[in-house]
Amino acid sequence: MIPPCSEPQQTVVASAVSGPELLTKAYAKFAGAPLKLQRTNNPWWTPTGSLPVFKSGKNVITQPLQILDHLRKQNFNADYGLSPKEGADTLAFIALVEQKLQPALTHAMWLDPVNYVELTRPWHGEAIPFPLNFVLPNRMHHAAEERLRQMRGGDADPMEEAVQSEIYAEAMDCLSLLSHTLGDKEYFFRDSPSTLDAVVLGHVAPLLLAPLPSAKLQQHLKGLDNLCRFCQRILAQYFPQDEQDGPRSKNHQRRQNEPAGSPSEGDHEPHKLRNQLLSLLVAVGAMVGYALFHGLVTIERVGGADTDADIPTEMYPDGGASDDDDGGDS
Repeated sequence: MIPPCSEPQQTVVASAVSGPELLTKAYAKFAGAPLKLQRTNNPWWTPTGSLPVFKSGKNVITQPLQILDHLRKQNFNADYGLSPKEGADTLAFIALVEQKLQPALTHAMWLDPVNYVELTRPWHGEAIPFPLNFVLPNRMHHAAEERLRQMRGGDADPMEEAVQSEIYAEAMDCLSLLSHTLGDKEYFFRDSPSTLDAVVLGHVAPLLLAPLPSAKLQQHLKGLDNLCRFCQRILAQYFPQDEQDGPRSKNHQRRQNEPAGSPSEGDHEPHKLRNQLLSLLVAVGAMVGYALFHGLVTIERVGGADTDADIPTEMYPDGGASDDDDGGDS
């Protein structure tokens, strides 16, 4: 491994919840990349309103596969030693996972009505600071629906039963193919984890571990024993603490089981009421600013003596990613 000589400190701002964060952290572990991890569940302050965010000097990257490309350019390459055929197979499987498995994962978490109401929305509502927890989950839900619509050509409604059946059938075929390719090996290629292992882990482990009330795709995965063991083995070896994060968190379950009004950490903090009021003011200001910036609120200037009509003024959202990276490719 040849370390970068003059590369500034590289930081990943991430939560511990979803696949993209796990994919990024796994690749960094496999490649020996020294990353500083900054934990947050609030995407408010990130350039694109999403996580993870990779920062290296002036480079700000938000797409996991582009983060991997950047690390490879810094000589942190988890694929050293792979043959040309294995390298080509890696690219083919990554494309398959992105095109066939990812849409079903998005649907299961964000568009399945039971999972969204009973798991996804409540968890994000608790993880995201007030009052953004009333805004962001719904925004993320609609963004997921639009993303799936575009992936199906722009016309297909991902909420239609026929479209859903097709999405899940393709994902099950993809999982079965991954299981067949893995066989009884510990990793997909050679005797150490590579890029494909990180990509598969980032997509499959969240599906395996999430307590989904509606679990058709998860049940299919649990029937693929070798793929389940693959995820559990890597998580235990590389991320022993991360298994406590996310919807399965013991702290999260404890908070759910605590009766309303029960004392919790920080209840005896001095000036608690003052601090809560200040936090509320800041949060309300942030929510109003967010609504203005993303066009959720339209301000109209009422015409006076020198105007012929009302002139609407809108703040438009930033529609593009600020991926200022050297590489490129989720």
